[in-house]
Amino acid sequence: MNITDASEIRYDTRLAGHPTGLLVLFFTELWERFSYYGMRGILILYLVTGIDAGGLGFDVALAGAVYGLYTSMVYLAGVPGGWLSDRIFGQRRSVLYGGILIALGHFTIALQSLPAFYSGLGLIVLGTGLLKPNISAMVGQLYRPGDARRDAGFTIFYMGINLGALFGPLACGWLAEKVAWHYGFGVAGLGMVLGLAVYIVFGGALRHAGTKPAGMGSGDDRATRLRALAGGGVLALSAVAVILLIGYGVMTVVDLANAFGVVLVGLAVVFFGWVFVGFRWTREQRNRLIIIAILFVGAAVFWSGYEQAGSSLTLFANEHTNRVLNGQEFPASWFQSVPAFYVLLLSLVFAVLWTALGGRQPGYVAKFALGLGFLGAGFAVMIAAAMRVADGSQVGPGWLLGAYFLHVVGEMCLSPIGLAAVTRLAPQRVTSTMMGAWFLASSVGSYFAGRAAGLYESLSLPVLFGLSALVALVVGLLFAALIRPTRRLLERGSGPGAGAPSS
Repeated sequence: MNITDASEIRYDTRLAGHPTGLLVLFFTELWERFSYYGMRGILILYLVTGIDAGGLGFDVALAGAVYGLYTSMVYLAGVPGGWLSDRIFGQRRSVLYGGILIALGHFTIALQSLPAFYSGLGLIVLGTGLLKPNISAMVGQLYRPGDARRDAGFTIFYMGINLGALFGPLACGWLAEKVAWHYGFGVAGLGMVLGLAVYIVFGGALRHAGTKPAGMGSGDDRATRLRALAGGGVLALSAVAVILLIGYGVMTVVDLANAFGVVLVGLAVVFFGWVFVGFRWTREQRNRLIIIAILFVGAAVFWSGYEQAGSSLTLFANEHTNRVLNGQEFPASWFQSVPAFYVLLLSLVFAVLWTALGGRQPGYVAKFALGLGFLGAGFAVMIAAAMRVADGSQVGPGWLLGAYFLHVVGEMCLSPIGLAAVTRLAPQRVTSTMMGAWFLASSVGSYFAGRAAGLYESLSLPVLFGLSALVALVVGLLFAALIRPTRRLLERGSGPGAGAPSS
């Protein structure tokens, strides 16, 4: 059976009207996010902690560069990961292989040496590139085309992400900051092992989802595999060359980060250019791809601010926030569980809201405008907090709690909606590839979030947070101005009676 023929697929609705496979992907993603956010919660603190205290002793500029490179590459790897899935592995196997690499990466970092640290980061990057775009694409495959429950299904799936993000920093942060760093990294690896166990044991509930590479033709399987192997070889040789250049002192990590930023933005331009000119699209498909490109820009800007939770805002929590509770100081990394807690509170509210509004709910572009506006408002709160610590004093945790609440309201307007938009708008033969492109937006944003941390000591904090607020608000206003033009674009492309999705 050709699984791309929706008319031949039997869809499951046994989980309160949703497919039972959603529960499998929910828990697999939960544990993967436990491992990722648990490790991310302690990463920049581990980098700046002195060697005598078990850390790596990096200065803030170098730590920001490493953090930005790692978090950016984690999402950037989703582009080749989606491509390999579409043409060779299929989504089902890509998720399995990715989970194995992620677990190995966390356990490697737990060995606590500089070579093991960089090797572990590399394994996590490769594994996440295979797992993230494909598990999200499989969620979309569980629903019929045009199913109104799709957005609600992604919001439920998003709750699994944030359960993992809630408990990961709590567990890994406590062990790393209060006991020893390698315990924190080790527990992150254990979380991914638990996710793999769920995926393997209960994978049958996924039925048709992810069972065959979408881009494989009948006569070009061998040629496709050879091209993929050649591409992988080029990437591997490039990685080895970079390692040698750094190892022999030809370039520094900061030099690499500077060059990577230029390449990353250029890659996004080249990627969308390739998508538009490298395939034959109908007018409707081309218009939908234009909407995805617009949403890409908004998502990149949003994540450049939001992902500062793990960089500049974590440094603010560590240095300028009173963390004493009942006479005991709690870990700074615990603040990174706060956004996930808010998401869990608000996920059901937004799922019910979007479902209740039905066809009257704001379109994709309008929701993105709201998300960017709330992000800017959160940084406005941090400007006020930063002005209060100008003399080296500390502020109460309420400032970060308030900023994170506003950021999460913005996230609920943007992130699960963006995932649903890509799976709904992207042509089916490049669904995983376009989902990888969606994570490319996270890559761009995460890179700039890391570099913002590198400016933590060279700029005053009111200026640093003020720039973040300004960018978010200006782009949010631009998106508000695009609501009507993008709606007309989809209406022109779909033709009468086609039922185009709202922009």
